[in-house]
Amino acid sequence: MDDPPSRAVLSDEQKIRVEFARSDLDKARRADLAAMSSPALILSVERLRQRLDDMLTLIEETQDPLG
Repeated sequence: MDDPPSRAVLSDEQKIRVEFARSDLDKARRADLAAMSSPALILSVERLRQRLDDMLTLIEETQDPLG
């Protein structure tokens, strides 16, 4: 039986990045997208794209280079 993968220990800065991403995602989930103006919707999508990119970078930072 394989051992479960170990969890990476995040630095304080990485934890803050995760919290910002969670906060932005929560705001997007609560937003009434149908009522948003086009510029506001574009900004919301762009913010989420940036957070996704940051989270993928964070995953790369914390991956075991040997795993």
